Amino acid sequence: MTTEHRQVVIVGTGPTGMTAASLLGRHDIDCLVLDRWDDIFPQPRAVHLDDEVHRIVADLGLTDEFSAISRPGAGLRLVDKTLRTIAEFRRDPNVKPHGFPPANMFDQPQFEAILRAHMLRYASVEFRGGCDVLDVSNTRDRVRVDYLDRDTGLRRAVTADYVLGCDGANSAVRAAIGSTMQELGFEQRWLVVDVATADDLHQWEGTHQVCDSARAATYMRIGDTRYRWEFRLHDDETAADFATLDALSPLLSPWLPAADTPDLQLLRTAEYTFRAQIVDRWRERRVFLLGDAAHLTPPFIGQGLGAGLRDAKNLVWKLAGVLQGVLDVNTLDTYETERKPHVRAMIGLAVTIGRAMTGGGPASDTLRRHLVPVLVRMPGFSATVTDSATPRLCRSTFVRRPALATRCLAGTLCPNAVLDTGGRLDDVAPDTFLIVSTVEASPGQRREITRRGGVIIEVAPTSALGRWLRRGRAAAAIVRPDRTVMATAGSLASLYTLLPTTIAPRPSLDTAGPDTASLSEPARQLADRSLP
Repeated sequence: MTTEHRQVVIVGTGPTGMTAASLLGRHDIDCLVLDRWDDIFPQPRAVHLDDEVHRIVADLGLTDEFSAISRPGAGLRLVDKTLRTIAEFRRDPNVKPHGFPPANMFDQPQFEAILRAHMLRYASVEFRGGCDVLDVSNTRDRVRVDYLDRDTGLRRAVTADYVLGCDGANSAVRAAIGSTMQELGFEQRWLVVDVATADDLHQWEGTHQVCDSARAATYMRIGDTRYRWEFRLHDDETAADFATLDALSPLLSPWLPAADTPDLQLLRTAEYTFRAQIVDRWRERRVFLLGDAAHLTPPFIGQGLGAGLRDAKNLVWKLAGVLQGVLDVNTLDTYETERKPHVRAMIGLAVTIGRAMTGGGPASDTLRRHLVPVLVRMPGFSATVTDSATPRLCRSTFVRRPALATRCLAGTLCPNAVLDTGGRLDDVAPDTFLIVSTVEASPGQRREITRRGGVIIEVAPTSALGRWLRRGRAAAAIVRPDRTVMATAGSLASLYTLLPTTIAPRPSLDTAGPDTASLSEPARQLADRSLP
C-alpha cells in the first residue's frame, strides 16, 4: 500500500471543497483533493447565492465567469394558491454594498465547471477522482486518510497535516471522526422540477413563493432558458408519480401561458427531504468539517450552498497562517466558535420563514392573506425582507467586540466599497489584514503596520467607508483577510497595535515593504500609500 504526505487533504469536490482548494492554492499550500467521482455532478441542485457569497466567488477571480452564467434575482413575491399576489418585495438593483446583486440565480453544474477549471490552475493543488474514502484517523502529529482507488482496486493511504471534510450530507469524514448531526426540528419532503424552454413563460423575474398549506411551492427563473419549480409532496406521493411532463401538468399548468403553450424540456424531477441539522463537533484535532458535512438548511432563504463557501473562506486564511508559521495553532479554534452560531442563526431563520410561508392549515392561509399586506405597509418591513446581510460573527480572538455592544462593527463584513482610486476594497492586497481609517497614519504607524504584514487604507470621512465607520461609532477598523471586521476604535493610535503579525502571501513582503507589482492600478495606488 502506497503512503504519501500532503499539507492538506480535502475530501469532496462540491463547491465548498473546490473553493477551499483554490484558496489554499493561492497560498501555495500543497493540497490533494479526493472525490469518488471523476467529473462534476451533472444535475442542478443549488440555484442561488447572495452578494456576500458572490464576493467570495469574485475574490477567487471568477467575477466575469460567474456573471456570464448567472442572472440577478428581482426579489420575492408571495402568492396564494391561485397565484394571486399577496405581497411583493423588490430588490433595488442599484444597492450593492459588496459590489454585486443581492440575489444571483445560476445553474450549479455550470458553476462547478468554473470552480473545477479554476482549482486545477494551481500547481500546488492535485485532484484525484475515483477514490472512495474508507477511514480518516488522527495520529500524534498528522492525519491518515485511507481510500480505495477504484481504477486499480487498490487500497491506498495519504497522510496530511490537516484534512477538510467537504463530502456532503452523508459525509464519510464526519462518520470517521464520530461527529453527529443534531436535529433542529424541521423535515419536509419536496419535489424539485427543472425545466428548459426557449419560450417566454411571461412570469415576473423574481422568486415566487406559494403560501399554501395544502401545496406549498416555489418558482424561479435561473437562466435564460432554465426554470425551477419546487412543490411540497403529500404523504402518499413520491417523485416517481411526476416523472413526465404529462404527470406534472396539474402542477405546472397554472404557471404556463394558456394561449400559447410553451415547448418544455423536462431536465429532471427529484425528491429532496429538506432538513435543518447542524453537527455537534466541527473539528476533531486536525480534521475539520465544512459545507453540508457540517450543516443542512431548508432552502427558503437560499443559503445552503453559500454557507459552505463561507466556511471555506473563514477557515482557509487561518489554516494557511498556521501552516506558514505566522499564526498560532489556537487560531483554528475560532472556526467553530465563529461559524457554528452563524450557521445556526441562518438555519433558524430559514425554518421560521418556511413555517411562516407554508405552515399551518386553511386558517393560516387566510391569516397570511390578510396579515402580510398590513406588514408590508409598515416602515422598514420590506427593506428588512430584502436585506441580504447575515448576522455578525460571535466574539473570538479575531472578533473583538464588547459583550453588550449593539452598534460595534466587529464581526460584520466590511463593505466592498468603491474607493477614491476607482477600485473596490477587495482589489487591495487580497489575503491580507487591512486597516481602514479616516485618520491619517503617522510615519511610525505606517512602518509598524507594514512590518506586521498589513496594509492601511485611508478614506475620507464623507466616503462610503467613512460613513460606514461613523455609523459604527469608529474612526478606524481592522479588517481580516476574509473581510470580516476584527476590531474598531475611535482612534488609529488605540487600534493599530492590535493588528496581528502575519506574512501575507500576496503581496509578498521584503525590506522595501509590500510588493505591489501584481496588483491592479487602483489597488497599487492604495497599497503604495501604506509604505513608509
